[in-house]
Amino acid sequence: MLPEARGPRSPSILCLPALLGPLGPVPPCAPISSPSVKRDSPDLSLPRTFSRTGFLARGPEMAQLEGYYFSAALSCTFLVSCLLFSAFSRALREPYMDEIFHLPQAQRYCEGRFSLSQWDPMITILPGLYLLSVGVVKPASSIFGWSEHVCSIGMLRFVNLLFSVGNFYLLYLLLRKVQPRHKAASSVQRILSTVTLAIFPTLYFFNFLYYTEAGSMFFTLFAYLMCLYGNHKTSALLGFCGFMFRQTNIIWAVFCAGNVIAQKLTEAWKTELQKKKEERLPPVRGPFSEFRKILRFLLAYSMSFKNLSALLLLTWPYGLLALLFCAFVAVNGGVVIGDRSSHEACLHFPQLFYFCSFTLFFSFPHLLSLSKIRAFLCLVWKRKLQFFAVTLVSIFLVWRFTYAHKYLLADNRHYTFYVWKRVFQRHEIVRYLLVPLYIFAGWSIADSLKSKPIFWNLMFFVCLFAVTVPQKLLEFRYFILPYVIYRLNIPLPPTSRLVCELGCYVVVNFLTFYISLHKTFQWPNSPDTQRFMW
Repeated sequence: MLPEARGPRSPSILCLPALLGPLGPVPPCAPISSPSVKRDSPDLSLPRTFSRTGFLARGPEMAQLEGYYFSAALSCTFLVSCLLFSAFSRALREPYMDEIFHLPQAQRYCEGRFSLSQWDPMITILPGLYLLSVGVVKPASSIFGWSEHVCSIGMLRFVNLLFSVGNFYLLYLLLRKVQPRHKAASSVQRILSTVTLAIFPTLYFFNFLYYTEAGSMFFTLFAYLMCLYGNHKTSALLGFCGFMFRQTNIIWAVFCAGNVIAQKLTEAWKTELQKKKEERLPPVRGPFSEFRKILRFLLAYSMSFKNLSALLLLTWPYGLLALLFCAFVAVNGGVVIGDRSSHEACLHFPQLFYFCSFTLFFSFPHLLSLSKIRAFLCLVWKRKLQFFAVTLVSIFLVWRFTYAHKYLLADNRHYTFYVWKRVFQRHEIVRYLLVPLYIFAGWSIADSLKSKPIFWNLMFFVCLFAVTVPQKLLEFRYFILPYVIYRLNIPLPPTSRLVCELGCYVVVNFLTFYISLHKTFQWPNSPDTQRFMW
């Protein structure tokens, strides 16, 4: 049994063990002191369980068993991933899709050619992936004595497979931290949730290609974990690393700052409600009364210099990162570098509807049930005018702000091409007939997050809006990060639903990989083999 942490300690990057299991005690991290920030201790040891009375009840056998569960789950997932990686490497011996830009650029960096003249102008992201790949592959070649093909296609792709292992571990740590500690969740639920998110189909597919998804996910999840443990300097630094992988990840660094602000607002809001309860003030009634109360509270809170200074002391690392991002945008003339012709920002409001549908599809065991549908219909009947107004606004947004990117219409290698062609282009009215489904999906998502504080929900949906709406291109890759963060924060579902979700993900992954590897095709004007992908 591992020793328990004593006293508040802050997590350090170097203190995270590579694997979790019954491998002996984890050495404690050195504390990072700060006079103004109260930090938790990152519980990286074997898990505890809590009794109903709130006292710590930790059985050595149970803790050790969960360690074995985790080690077995990680080992099996990595073994299957290695087998798939081998199959991918044999089938895709040449760069595919966006790899035709990423792989040559990484290989130039590997050869020491870092000058701007060596930069491919078609690349629109910052060089975080290439720099980290060189930082991993070059030292490894020196240690193991590799002299040839150091930065081969397979070696560079394998970097993402290593990221997938880190993502597995981070997902587990986040599930243990995010879920309420007073509620005893079984080991099986935590492990199943971790495996399910680790093989989330849209993310899992790109673990085997040289794309930015795996690394972007790693640094964003790591930054979120450090934020939850109160180590905001490290969180901001990791947020910068995520920004170097993809510029839009700056939004999730802002989300980390928003998480801190939401926590402080929630504490003050509870104090305010308790004060009104003690004073026995008459409740405010009428339409939007709750909204008006919250708005008045936010105005009063923001007028206090003490409150603002306390928030600034907590979030200044994220503020520096935001200033750095603004400087980058000013110097670069925009968020996108390189070729901007295909990445123009716009107000694509239906992206929110597509995300809600995407989430409903992949989380249907948790969001779709007869009781949910019945509750939704009852609420619609009870609040007819509100839902009628929401429907009208949604129809207007679909009518006025729907865009079809040229890549979406032309590239038949992506599944979104067929979704758009066979659903949205079947008839003009289809996009409007889907509005009730969008509303139900949005309500179901919001309902599943009702256990989170209202200010957390506000921060999440603002960041979701910022990361999806400006994108003109409909591509499922853009939904990965917001989906995973959403999925981490819903209450742990029952084991039966988790097994159903995991089984569906396994089936979807099997079909995706089978189709990509074996159902190839060719374009009339190109001899290259084309494959289906997310």
